[in-house]
Amino acid sequence: MHTLYMPSPVGILKLQEDRDILCGVSFEKGLTVPEGEETPLLLETQAQLNAYFAGKLYAFDLPVDAQGTLFQRRVWQEMSKIPYGETVTYGALAQAVGQPTASRAVGMACGKNPIAIILPCHRVVGGKGKLTGFAGGLDMKRFLLEMEAKNR
Repeated sequence: MHTLYMPSPVGILKLQEDRDILCGVSFEKGLTVPEGEETPLLLETQAQLNAYFAGKLYAFDLPVDAQGTLFQRRVWQEMSKIPYGETVTYGALAQAVGQPTASRAVGMACGKNPIAIILPCHRVVGGKGKLTGFAGGLDMKRFLLEMEAKNR
């Protein structure tokens, strides 16, 4: 497992790769960027995230493998199809994975998303567009959605 930390407009991001596959992007608490390892994939991930934050990249092109249950993986796969600058509700995502009454389970799967931003759980919202739940906090979710809306 290799790890690289990067500063971003939403704080320090922890990027993780295992055997040339991106397996983690998470939010780190702290004010300083810890030491990390530079690998070609992690540097490419960092470059794509920087382009995303600059409003110049709308879709990531990285090899990813999010480890989770079959249901979580179905949710994350469907979530990855949400276009830049758009949102869907937990209920609509539940419908899309064939479990129309499982909006709470979809929310739990979003909360377990190991590859934040790249698998865009920030684009999943509550009914009527209400911002609910996000590992980085609602202010960060709002920031990401507003940034995408501005750069579309």
